[in-house]
Amino acid sequence: MTTPTDTADEPAIDEPTVLTFMCVRNAGRSQMATAFAEREHDRRGLGDRVEIRTGGTMPADAVHDVVREALAEVDLDVNGREPRSISDEALAGSDFVATMGCSTLELATVDTDDWDLDDPGERPIEEVREIRDEIERRVIAVFDERFGEYDGE
Repeated sequence: MTTPTDTADEPAIDEPTVLTFMCVRNAGRSQMATAFAEREHDRRGLGDRVEIRTGGTMPADAVHDVVREALAEVDLDVNGREPRSISDEALAGSDFVATMGCSTLELATVDTDDWDLDDPGERPIEEVREIRDEIERRVIAVFDERFGEYDGE
């Protein structure tokens, strides 16, 4: 949720809404969710209104090749991205956290949702496409719920 900051001489400034996508290795599902979230952020012209974070509790060495391939098929490029860790503080400072079917995370003041999704890491591309498409649907739903439905403009 955004919270305005007021001073007597300045107009209200909204803090950005922080959306975080995480999983254990930050090499597949959370990377896909982040790529789709970045696309939605740009499509909707949200600018400084939204900050997108991603990370894992035990990051892998690299994003899965099959994930790179599946995202490239929908014109999303994650080449050059590396899995990273995410701190408890970063999670607690989020407005929304989506875990990818691999967490029992409970944050008292954060809206969390565990997306029960298969790990695409060792799956054939046909199955990864299904996971990718489901992640895209869920990311769009998060953006629609928080910022209104995208009208294509």
